[in-house]
Amino acid sequence: MTDSFSFSGKKALVVGGTGGIGKAVAIELAQKGADLTIHGGSSLERLEKTLNKLNQIKKTDGKARGFLLPIVNTEDAKGIMRSYSDLNDSAAPDILVCAWGPFRRGTLETLDSEFWHSMVMGNLAFPGLLVSLVLPDMVRKKWGRILLFGGTNTDTIRGYSTSTAYSAAKTGLGVIAKSAARIGHGITCNIICPGLTDTEYLDNNGFQYNKEQSPGGKALMPEDIALACIDILENPGINGAIIPVDKGICL
Repeated sequence: MTDSFSFSGKKALVVGGTGGIGKAVAIELAQKGADLTIHGGSSLERLEKTLNKLNQIKKTDGKARGFLLPIVNTEDAKGIMRSYSDLNDSAAPDILVCAWGPFRRGTLETLDSEFWHSMVMGNLAFPGLLVSLVLPDMVRKKWGRILLFGGTNTDTIRGYSTSTAYSAAKTGLGVIAKSAARIGHGITCNIICPGLTDTEYLDNNGFQYNKEQSPGGKALMPEDIALACIDILENPGINGAIIPVDKGICL
């Protein structure tokens, strides 16, 4: 794709778009001309800062919109779509990016039902329902872009020592993407699996872990992942793909 590619006139919703990788993707989409709506969980400060940044980019093309809605169960996907609809003149966006997903560690033999439920709900059932909710409008318009986020090394079936529940749910997203890809109608649905990425959500131990485990001793930055996301969203030939952007890391 060329630098002249534009999402001008397309409406985008970024779930988890007020910080980290989600914010970086929202900024890149705004620079490509998309009309942005961003979702955040609970921080009004992060929401306002991100909207200010997006509005600086979009000052001649309209105003970015945003809302807060904590995600506690699968049904909150419906709340997100209602909030989106209230802020826009369409039932669903042209572009959906779900950059939200909770992460917890725990060895397989210690996991209880609550642990399993939280990981599968947040990382598989919730994004899956979002996809189900946006697809009818995309089919009607015969155009749509969906991008979901897997986890590091979840591009294929692997074993894990301390992230079995999380990684199992993230690996399952591939089935959703490949199923959505079969629909056609100008719609693409893909999974990006980022490597270890430094964001504002990490503490000192997190930054140190990323440094020690990342190839070359340097973690990825949100902007690195966001550029890959835009490449995927731009290209209509990439559909049903599970794409690692991880510097070749193997944890």
